[in-house]
Amino acid sequence: MFRRRFQLIPVTTCIALAAALILPGCAGTVIGAGATAGTAAMEERGLSGAADDTAIRLRLNALYSGDDERLWRKIGFQVYGGRVLLTGALDTPEMQARAVRLAWQAEGVTEVINEIEVAESDGITGYGRDTWIATQLKSRLLFDKEVSSINYSIDAVRGKVYLIGVAQSRKELNRVINHARGLDYVQKVVSYVRIKRPPENPS
Repeated sequence: MFRRRFQLIPVTTCIALAAALILPGCAGTVIGAGATAGTAAMEERGLSGAADDTAIRLRLNALYSGDDERLWRKIGFQVYGGRVLLTGALDTPEMQARAVRLAWQAEGVTEVINEIEVAESDGITGYGRDTWIATQLKSRLLFDKEVSSINYSIDAVRGKVYLIGVAQSRKELNRVINHARGLDYVQKVVSYVRIKRPPENPS
């Protein structure tokens, strides 16, 4: 299943991977180093790309926690290929704007997608519902043999499902979106998934 040749990994990549094992994110799970590296190598973004995104997540955590604890607590962010998808609910437009500005300060960020809502939180009940949605969708994608689930990052906020990553084809992305739409409590599906470019024909 490995489609890339082994190559020397930069020191910064090793550090980022090690940090990912030590510091789990809001929805992260600590797993073995070998499994983490093997999983990342099978992604479209590759081992190096996955490590770069992990480093960005660590920088975002530091920026938000250092600026305002409410930002760190209320904002969710998915990082894929240097693109940052911000989600969550904040109290004021000023907090929303500050969250976006801070995201751009993280080294390695190439795009910031702002899906933060200015609204009151749905509380524990809403959080539990959104967690259920995200968990169910990840499970459905994992067991769908026609979907390369490893290339998708998922978040659910206030009944809205947010997707980012790389799809192998439009057909595959449509399957993912249909899985999301078929879940209870889902009100809307928002996709920032890019379609993989077909290989160029040799000249």
